[in-house]
Amino acid sequence: MGIDSVRLDGRMAVAAGVVGLGSLASLTALFVVGQPFGTINDVGNGTLGVLSGVLAATTLSRQRDSVLETTTVASAIVGAAFAVAGSALVISATTGFFLASLVSSAGFALIGAWLVAVNRSVGADRWPRTLRALGVTAGVTMLFGLVMVPGIAMQLDEMSTAPGWIWIGFVGWIGTFVLYPVWGLWVGRRALAGARTPAVAELASSG
Repeated sequence: MGIDSVRLDGRMAVAAGVVGLGSLASLTALFVVGQPFGTINDVGNGTLGVLSGVLAATTLSRQRDSVLETTTVASAIVGAAFAVAGSALVISATTGFFLASLVSSAGFALIGAWLVAVNRSVGADRWPRTLRALGVTAGVTMLFGLVMVPGIAMQLDEMSTAPGWIWIGFVGWIGTFVLYPVWGLWVGRRALAGARTPAVAELASSG
């Protein structure tokens, strides 16, 4: 992996972190102020999905060397498509926000599976243990979004009548909006800082 690829890793990870935290801020503003922050949040969610899919497919995924890691990269790409679809559903008013959020949650759960795999596969010589633990925790939390899958099949779109179990899936947004963005910023800053040092550049160009 060349030095330009290391920089790309960093930029994509930082972008995911910034967009994720921006989506959280816009969601908070929606409850306080109202529109247009709901639409901004929807666009941010879709953008975060795209960034995550690209990050999995073309940057951090270069280190994959097992069937499991390849499968989870594919999972992240599918998850990115779900995240974009969820945003598109609500922006276009095809569904209400509730069903759209279930679709997005399921998508980020699939991205979470990749996040767990990549943090478990990276060695301590590349990332510190606390960073890898954060990534795994973020991914596991995002996996709660898989609870939404039956709700999507049932086409649940009324928050007031949704069954109690569906709310378990919303735990996944803690990972998506908080833990994952912090991980992205941390990984991105390490990659960008490392790309500026001769030792890392030499290692990257020989990888």
